[in-house]
This record gives sequence, structure tokens and C-alpha cells, in this order.
Amino acid sequence: PLGYDAETLYQLHLAGLLHDIGKIGIADAILQKPAGLTLEEFEVMKGHVTHSAEILQETTGIGQTALDVALMHHERMDGTGYPLGLQGDEISLIGKMSAIVDVYDALTSRRSYKKAYSHEEAVAIIVREKGCHFDPDVVDAFLAHENEFNDIRREMQDSEEPPRKTRHICGI
Repeated sequence: PLGYDAETLYQLHLAGLLHDIGKIGIADAILQKPAGLTLEEFEVMKGHVTHSAEILQETTGIGQTALDVALMHHERMDGTGYPLGLQGDEISLIGKMSAIVDVYDALTSRRSYKKAYSHEEAVAIIVREKGCHFDPDVVDAFLAHENEFNDIRREMQDSEEPPRKTRHICGI
């Protein structure tokens, strides 16, 4: 699937589970705040990316693929992301893919400060950010499989228990 070997797919699975582990170092007052964050709070929140990478780097069995997801899931094609301000081809393909997956999940999930967006609303936002936030080719690949994303989203929202098996997008 997508030319990735079994080890890379395993690393992507781990990264999907652990890419935000650095949030354990963020105060609940910030994580669960029912309103928008102040600039100072947002700076603290941005630290979860490097904290996640530091934790994962010290974890046996975590490879560069999982580290790329942890470090690059908030980078943007136009260079305005964080923590490194990478742009364009400075962001790995894995990082570009994880950015879309992370945003789709964030948009379609209820948070203390917002309702969950519908699949259609999330897709419209991702399309609108094509070329600015997201790599155009990765957006096109997302759109080719958007029904699979929506199916997984529905399964996750319908279930009160964690899934017993892992669902994969595009064989990942």
C-alpha cells in the first residue's frame, strides 16, 4: 500500500497512537479550556510537539517515521506551521499526510471549546487550505479516499469503547 514496507506501516500505526503524547506535560487548564487559548497558552500548547518527539526518541522501537509524524503534524506548506516552520518539500511526505489526518480528526471531533464539524465541513476546510496548509497532491489523495475517512469517523463516534481492531486508510 502506497509503497510502504511493513516496518513503515508499523511506525505509522505507533505514530497515530502516540504523536500527541507530549500533551501529558500540558496543564489540564489549557487542554480542557472551554474557550480559545491566549497567545501565551497557545505557545505552551505548541510545546507538545517537541515534547512528543523527545519522549518518542527515548522509546525503544520508535523510528524516524514515527518521529516525523510527531514533529511535522503541525507544519504547513506555506512555512507558518510549528515547531520548525518547515515549508514545501522540507516537510516529509509522512509529515504532510499526518497534517491532514490530524486536522481532519480535530475538526470532526468534539472539543471542550467547539462542536464536531461534519465530514463535509471538514473536507471543505481541507480543500480550502490546499496549497497553503496542505500539500496539493496529498489533498488529492485524501479526496480520493474521503469516504474511508468518513466511515472510520462514524465508527469511532458510534463506539463508546476503543476500537478492538485498527482500521487503515489506503492500506496504511
